[in-house]
Amino acid sequence: MTSNEKIAARLDELADLLEAQDVEYKPRAYRTAADNVRSTPDSVSDLVANGLDAVREIEGVGEAIGEKIVEYVETGAIEELNTQRESLPVEMEAVTRVEGVGPKTAGKLYEALGIQTLDDLEDAAEAGDIQEVSGFGAKTEQNILGNIEFARHAGQRSLLGNARAVGEEVTGYLANHAGVEAVKLAGSLRRWRPTIGDVDVLVATEEPISVTETVTEWDEVTSVIESGSTKTSLRVSDMQVDIRFVDPAEFGAALVYFTGSRDHNIALRNRAIDSNQKVNEYGVFEVTDAERADPDTRAGTRIAGKTESSVYEALDLPWIPPELRENRGEIPAAAAGDLPDLVTEADLQGDLHTHTNWSDGDFSIEEMVEGAVEYGHEYLVISDHAEGPGVFGDSGLSEDDIHEQIEAVQEVAADTTITVLTGIEANISPDGTVGETDPNVLADLDVVIASPHADIGDGEDRTERLVTAIEHPEVDILGHPSGRLLNQRPAMEFDPSKIGQAAAENGVALEINANPNRLDLWGSALAAAIEEEATIAINTDAHDPREFAYQRFGVHTARRGWATAADILNTRTLNGLRQFLE
Repeated sequence: MTSNEKIAARLDELADLLEAQDVEYKPRAYRTAADNVRSTPDSVSDLVANGLDAVREIEGVGEAIGEKIVEYVETGAIEELNTQRESLPVEMEAVTRVEGVGPKTAGKLYEALGIQTLDDLEDAAEAGDIQEVSGFGAKTEQNILGNIEFARHAGQRSLLGNARAVGEEVTGYLANHAGVEAVKLAGSLRRWRPTIGDVDVLVATEEPISVTETVTEWDEVTSVIESGSTKTSLRVSDMQVDIRFVDPAEFGAALVYFTGSRDHNIALRNRAIDSNQKVNEYGVFEVTDAERADPDTRAGTRIAGKTESSVYEALDLPWIPPELRENRGEIPAAAAGDLPDLVTEADLQGDLHTHTNWSDGDFSIEEMVEGAVEYGHEYLVISDHAEGPGVFGDSGLSEDDIHEQIEAVQEVAADTTITVLTGIEANISPDGTVGETDPNVLADLDVVIASPHADIGDGEDRTERLVTAIEHPEVDILGHPSGRLLNQRPAMEFDPSKIGQAAAENGVALEINANPNRLDLWGSALAAAIEEEATIAINTDAHDPREFAYQRFGVHTARRGWATAADILNTRTLNGLRQFLE
């Protein structure tokens, strides 16, 4: 069975190749279809089995794209995609990871210099060839050269959102095997880190060979890297999945060990040593000096290991949530009984940052509100982009548009069961200026979000820029403060403690942008800001009702920053939210 992600990836690749050759309209259609295929809860392969008409039920999929989806599922290839690859043999996914190199740029550089790979791009930049191409210059060439190394590194890790989907698909499949007593995600994926190397899965079983034989024959597996009775490695949706098999009696200890982090595990080992114990992937053992020195990893008297809780209990600690296991003070806090009661997905009441087709969203105000009602929100903020410098420029809302949208939002709000508030997202200029909209117009809105979209990531400290924006009298939320795009654009540097202090003093919330491409702020920066008593907002930046589901990534990012429900603005009731905004 071909996964939805694989189908979407082929459509995205075709869009890039067409855009690189200046084909109009089609690239956007393919990308829209790819996004909808990715978000479709049903298996698209199953829809194909029901015929083309069933595939065309997916929003944005017409006859032509539907036929290509059917062709790919049935044959494993798309003839037009192969043709486009032959006419433009560029490793598009790799080359376009370099900031400033989009599909059209990649196409121009191939036509002018024959650049197909990151190595080709680097060689051309170092030789000074790129600046000789029409439309390019020395600064552009240096920017490309400076971002190649980041692009190489970024390509080695997967986004949390993509990896989590694969991991949960794998664990769901394994859970149905009769020989599997327990199965859990492990590693950085279980700790909800923003990017993931490999998908780590831990299985408790007494029948590892049977489980291995079953999983290696799974339709979603594209290749088997290795298989055995202790570990099997596969490729699923272009990601490496490492499955480790352990004795059910040792599952808890193995889960602690393989969840990590390494520093957390070392701290646990040191704590065990102080109590004449040892802890490893096989359990917690009471040991003599001789048993500690014994090369047998199971030497000693095992006192815990079947469950994670028993491992921590044997070390005189409460169970520590995986998001906190980074050796940033969680073990002393646990020992003192000071672990925070972390925020949960159920605590959130609404979303304060969303977009509609008034700017760059694909859905109407009504459709976004209907999606929020279905998701279970109590309130929603519509916050399209304002016009002016930044990510959308002239495509943003003018002052007249803002007043018109306020009326439109209020009209929808009068006919729904949740509270809908008016808002805007304005760009933060390099000097900290917040957009170009008259402050008196901003004052007419319920929520004003200020976000950086340009002049990001060249290594200079931007603390003062963000503090200036925070101090704007109409700003309520500082959106995605670093401006980073994971695997695409590095974060803007700033001092999170100073940002947190300024936010607390000015009554401005700092955003965790829950979109898996951003996850901005992140754990350590959040912890520093919360230490300064800053208020945090967990927002999805949704451009599509299905993106309200991104909220889970924001919540777990908040947990990595030790955030409680009391730290989060949108855990508050509507009255509590209004009090903050006032």
